[in-house]
Amino acid sequence: MNASPRPALTGPALAGPTRRAVVGTALGAGVGLGATLTGTLAPAAWLPGAAAAPARPLSRDPFTLGVASGDPLPDGVVLWTRLAPEPLAADGLGGMPAREVAVRWEVATDERFRRVVRRGVARTGPDAGHSVHVEVQGLSPARPYWYRFAAERWVSPAGLTRTAPAYDSSPASLSMAFASCSQYEHGFFTAYRRLAEEQPELVLHLGDYLYEYTKDDYVVAPGNVRDHEGPETETLAGYRQRHAQYKTDADLQAAHAAAPWVVVWDDHEVDNNWADEVPEKPAVPQPGFLARRAAAFQAYYENMPLRRTSVPQGIDLQLYRRVQWGDLATFHMMDTRQYRDDQACGDGTAVDCREALDPSRTLCGDAQERWLVEGLAASTTTWDLLGQQVFFARRDFTAGPTRSLSMDGWDGYAPARQRLVDALPADANTVVLTGDVHRHYANDVLADFDDPDSAVRAAELVCSSVTSGGDGSDTTAATDTQLRENPHIRFANSQRGYVMTEIGRDSLRADFKVLPYVRRPGAPVSTRQSFVVEAGRPGLQQA
Repeated sequence: MNASPRPALTGPALAGPTRRAVVGTALGAGVGLGATLTGTLAPAAWLPGAAAAPARPLSRDPFTLGVASGDPLPDGVVLWTRLAPEPLAADGLGGMPAREVAVRWEVATDERFRRVVRRGVARTGPDAGHSVHVEVQGLSPARPYWYRFAAERWVSPAGLTRTAPAYDSSPASLSMAFASCSQYEHGFFTAYRRLAEEQPELVLHLGDYLYEYTKDDYVVAPGNVRDHEGPETETLAGYRQRHAQYKTDADLQAAHAAAPWVVVWDDHEVDNNWADEVPEKPAVPQPGFLARRAAAFQAYYENMPLRRTSVPQGIDLQLYRRVQWGDLATFHMMDTRQYRDDQACGDGTAVDCREALDPSRTLCGDAQERWLVEGLAASTTTWDLLGQQVFFARRDFTAGPTRSLSMDGWDGYAPARQRLVDALPADANTVVLTGDVHRHYANDVLADFDDPDSAVRAAELVCSSVTSGGDGSDTTAATDTQLRENPHIRFANSQRGYVMTEIGRDSLRADFKVLPYVRRPGAPVSTRQSFVVEAGRPGLQQA
């Protein structure tokens, strides 16, 4: 069942957000470029009156979950943290007292915070899971900034963020990494650490940031290397606790602190293979699923560097949006879970599923589909990148004339995919960015997947998982079969990792990064394969 259509977002960069006042109290022009902060040991000096201690001061460091930033604009960015001195507390409140806390923040042009350019105070409390979202304004475009928070006598780690270039500027390049699928139990998050070490300017996370299962529900051979805390996530307390457990990982904290992130969810942030108002197992009575969805949405917002345009309204959360990088690139961030029809012929693979060919079925919902098509048509940037969750190109799993397709990906909504392919502007440089499937892939997107000789309309880059599935391997019998049966799939690899891209004016280069293992920490990273997409020439060229 489809929820009622949501309004499409508009705007040149982050689609939808109207410029709003900074959360909390921002200081005026007196704290501008060149302002200094004397020392770093007295955070109470950041603001007048900040030293006043509450009756029951925080006795432990509340910044156990690190810091993050996201959704950059030319004049600002979202700064995030969440207070949790006891992050795994079963009530999901992180060991915080049941009261509001003032959190001071500051932004500087240097990592030692000698030149503070913005500072202010945000207040948070139990209703927000003690999370903080600061929408900073008044920054200069296309430059790095450092930021940090303080609560009472405690100071957070510092993070590095970056503003987007001015809309009418022409940046020469953008270094962007994207990742997905980090199952805490299946391995260590070394891939996040290696991604941070690449020093990207922007990070996209394409979903399955966490997994909902309780301990021993999702086990990979020869056994999980660490365990989830608590039951399967179904309540707000459970989702808050699970987000906190993931955020305690030092490698994930390093990746968040290294660059601004632009995030979208997939299924495991709520429930495996959920579809709009339908849970994974609709035949099993689940009268509380919509309450579960609302709880998951609330916790997702609380734990991600999202703007107030994404504050959930019950079972709805506006997540699809655009981020623009000068005239170089537009990121069309999509939501392929919240508005979709339920999967056809079950959630897995199916042979000759006629329901999947019903043109009335939708993966994005009518409003989001219009928003995407209209945005692509109106785009004036060199590159249009679709940040989305599920496999876009056709993927036949079975050798021979029988065609077996995944009903959870775009193959289960083939007419909707064809509408989008047909709507791609002829002169656009379109690249689809995908997660979900725990493998690296590089695909050509054909005008007609029934005709292997039809024109190439776009490229698809699919990132493997950070950990999901365990160590993985270079090739498998499954990937070999897929390469034979789908000539438009140019590359497949089953190791863990992420994708690094260098987006230039004439070409986009993608390096598929892999780790030899994740069941123990500290793995090195290497580039398994590289592809180039040339501007004006759709499809992949092997580098």
